[in-house]
Amino acid sequence: MSDARQGPAYGVIVAAGASERMAGTDKVFAQLAGRPLIAWTLRAFQLCDDVAGVVVVASPASVERMRRLVAEWRFTKVTGVVAGGAQRQDSVLEGVNAAVGATIVAVHDAARPLVTPQMVAQGIALARETGAAVCGVPARDTVKEVEGDPPVVRATPDRKRIWLAQTPQVFERALLLEAHERASTAMTDDASLVEAIGHPVRMYVGDPLNIKVTVEEDLLIAETLIRARLSASPPAQALPDLPPPAPG
Repeated sequence: MSDARQGPAYGVIVAAGASERMAGTDKVFAQLAGRPLIAWTLRAFQLCDDVAGVVVVASPASVERMRRLVAEWRFTKVTGVVAGGAQRQDSVLEGVNAAVGATIVAVHDAARPLVTPQMVAQGIALARETGAAVCGVPARDTVKEVEGDPPVVRATPDRKRIWLAQTPQVFERALLLEAHERASTAMTDDASLVEAIGHPVRMYVGDPLNIKVTVEEDLLIAETLIRARLSASPPAQALPDLPPPAPG
């Protein structure tokens, strides 16, 4: 375990997307089981003992609204709300740059509200050991590689070698900054940037329920799952709650 990786761990919550498939609704502010969606996401990082601070990356038009939400819901670990860039990769870099003082950064999609403190903590622990750790689940279905329009199957990868990547994706901050600096093209996730510079990325098992809210129907699924967790029995399985929002 590198001594250089033993400093504070910060969450970088990426909430700067355009929500293009949400019929005009900014999904991170959509109501989900009685609170804004992003409040559930931030809750997991607030309750994780291994997280020292959190940076939220909002769309430029939503920065002030996000700051008000953070104050209202008393997310005391949030050290800053910054504006994102044109692409997700740009937004992540803005968040990582703002995580001043962090040694480890856990990058997480705000639209994954079912993340748990345990999931975040496991990624932080592995990143301290290896420099890079990604949450994901082994593929359950057969995967097809296709090409053309209409699509034609070109290959069937071995399912045993396929994992579906989720977030959090957790890295030594200096390593992730180097990967961004050396990037020659846009990548779909942060792990791809680190892979591209030759650093191994450790996968760890997340949760199939750690879904990403992308379309309106996903809100219904996420709400059902959250309510089920909160009413779990025995009580130890239920997630602890946050204080109610501060009075206006």
